[in-house]
Amino acid sequence: MSAGVFDIICGSSGSVLPGTKRGPDQMLSSMSPMMDATTAYANHLTTASTTTATMAAATTENNNEAKKIKVEGGNANNGPSRVVHIRNIPNEVTEAEVIHLGMPFGRITNVLVLKGKNQAFLEFGDETSAVQMVAYFGTCAAQLRGRTVYIQYSNHKELKTDQNSSNAAARAMNPGVGVAGGVPDTQGGPNTVLRVVVDHMLYPVTLDVLHQIFSRVGRVLKIITFTKNNTFQALIQYPDVVTSQSAKLSLDGQNIYNACCTLRIEYSKLTNLNVRFNNDKSRDFTNPGLPTGDAGLDSAMGALSGGLVGQPGFGGLGMGLAGLGLTGNLPSSFGLGHAGAFGMPGHGQPMHGGNVLLVSNLSEDQASPDALFTLFGVYGDVQRVKILYNKKDSALIQMTDAHQAHLAMTHLDKVQVWGKQIRVMASKHQQVQMPKEGQTDAAELTKDYANSPLHRFKRPGSKNYQNIHAPSHTLHLSNIPPSAEEDAIKAAFETEGFSVRNFKFFPNDHRMALIELASVDEAVMALMKLHNHQLSETNHLRVSFSKSVINH
Repeated sequence: MSAGVFDIICGSSGSVLPGTKRGPDQMLSSMSPMMDATTAYANHLTTASTTTATMAAATTENNNEAKKIKVEGGNANNGPSRVVHIRNIPNEVTEAEVIHLGMPFGRITNVLVLKGKNQAFLEFGDETSAVQMVAYFGTCAAQLRGRTVYIQYSNHKELKTDQNSSNAAARAMNPGVGVAGGVPDTQGGPNTVLRVVVDHMLYPVTLDVLHQIFSRVGRVLKIITFTKNNTFQALIQYPDVVTSQSAKLSLDGQNIYNACCTLRIEYSKLTNLNVRFNNDKSRDFTNPGLPTGDAGLDSAMGALSGGLVGQPGFGGLGMGLAGLGLTGNLPSSFGLGHAGAFGMPGHGQPMHGGNVLLVSNLSEDQASPDALFTLFGVYGDVQRVKILYNKKDSALIQMTDAHQAHLAMTHLDKVQVWGKQIRVMASKHQQVQMPKEGQTDAAELTKDYANSPLHRFKRPGSKNYQNIHAPSHTLHLSNIPPSAEEDAIKAAFETEGFSVRNFKFFPNDHRMALIELASVDEAVMALMKLHNHQLSETNHLRVSFSKSVINH
């Protein structure tokens, strides 16, 4: 289920999840129309006569309601009370939305929504929670469905209804938090730290993607990502409970991309995240000076003089908010039409940087622009490759756009290539510069592939996006000529020194096959060696990674 945005942050606005109405909506006709009137209240009324007429009409409507509610325990001085009075609510607002407005401040024991009077009441389990809510919204405007609402103490100490439906509504909207009836508080209640699980992750989701999404709700302090039970997860910390509550309500159940990458959000029992390194797995946005935790990365960054590469996520290695975008080849985002999910660019939107990668820890003897073009070309169309002249174990690779750069970085970082674990990160560069005339040595290390016929994704909506997989020991072969025999194809791999463990043509299409090698490392090398290998006068082999397993 997709959750909409509940406007509980000061000045925020957005769509709201249509909730199911629970509990009473009207007060007994004998209730005084002006029971909670105060000077502040009067300041927001148009005229006294209009208000009286409106409330009188609502009172008449109340006479027809079967559900009757009583408010007891008058508080004439309008001092602190555990009952909070909310005015100017939209007619269509639901009890769930009103409850969510107060949830960050404490345990809610009852709720009353008077739609005809544009009023609502929240009863907290203790007075302290009500004091916190009134104090907080005394410094900024609260909103429901884009309308500013006014919050003050009620002149009643307690809400009492003739039915239990209001308590049921409060209980339903307070998961893990006790309500009337003595349900004890449990860990995982409203908190500044959220635990995020990404389900159905068909496309890569990175720390920078999450930062862009969750920053739309409020300032993100820290993020830690990890994999648990083969599922990508993250812990995200906000500065206050109100902001984290809004993020949970607005993003829980949303899809980052169409029909996949679904966010499942709950409160963490942690109250603070301890981030030691700023890298692609963790980030403290309040402390940009933290080390990356990898000496090799620091060395590679130092090789790029003049501060061309900075700390991850701070205009340097991280993609940043401006760097992430969705290309026309990526599915549109959930329920937002041409505007991408959470403000990401949608179909046909131009990219704005983040498409250049810095690759380090390469083999100086074996790395070449052509080999890197082939390997990184599995995840996007490589435009240029530059091996650094003064540090030949590092290279800059320019992809077509930031999304392709994300794909390559996600799948190739820490992969064994030429016997070494390479590191892949985002670069601050917007493009790779070609060498100037006369720089013959540098020219051999830099190549432009913009017009290469070997690009896999040049056609809009290419199906190759659906067949992107992490490196594995099984390779997918295509463009095989009908006359090719299994032994001939296996021999092409064995001639290059690779151990073929298994081979299988596709049952209904012998133009494609799967080949299993001894290890993932061998498969990576085989892909670089044999992609575009000529099998016949008109057929060149196409090689990519596969997630399939050949059954023996």
